Amino acid sequence: MKHNAQIFSFLLFLSGFLSFSQTTAEKLLLSDAALMLTKDDVTYDPSYFSINYPNGDVPSDKGVCTDVVIRAYRKLGVDLQKEVHEDMKSNFSAYPKLWGLKNTDKNIDHRRVPNLMTYFKRKGASKPITKNPNNYLPGDVVAWRLNSGLTHIGIVVNKKSKDGKRHLVVHNIGAGQVLEDCLFDFKIIGHYRYHY
Repeated sequence: MKHNAQIFSFLLFLSGFLSFSQTTAEKLLLSDAALMLTKDDVTYDPSYFSINYPNGDVPSDKGVCTDVVIRAYRKLGVDLQKEVHEDMKSNFSAYPKLWGLKNTDKNIDHRRVPNLMTYFKRKGASKPITKNPNNYLPGDVVAWRLNSGLTHIGIVVNKKSKDGKRHLVVHNIGAGQVLEDCLFDFKIIGHYRYHY
């Protein structure tokens, strides 16, 4: 009887540990996928491209900030091109009307920051926007409004700033897919923890 109680206690502990680890591992996986992208030589290129569907991508040596998010999730088996397109097709009125479109465009819709923000929010991934760096965890997606008024997006990763106070971000703001200490450099307008 004592042996059965010990086994039960161990299994209970193990199940709690495994459920915690799964969520933590998921975030670290996205962080790792984003860090892998920094090894690729990518030129910032906002051009419109006709791409395959599903799982389409712009040429691998080109991209913008949204392509960092798209490519990182794709490394984990999540096709944001397909996911955003399907959600947008079914709920077109819920998405921003900033480009004068009357229909979806599977070549570009997922490559627009406001559309990714809308998608993540619609999927219940929104987290509070704060100035506390501890609230931004590896695997979180953050959107900013740049000083120019443009929107921007990147992924918080499991590496810390030199002072150890903030996680770093993988993004592409013009110099390719890079790792930088920029979490609070611009006004944060979106914070997401998207579990697929």
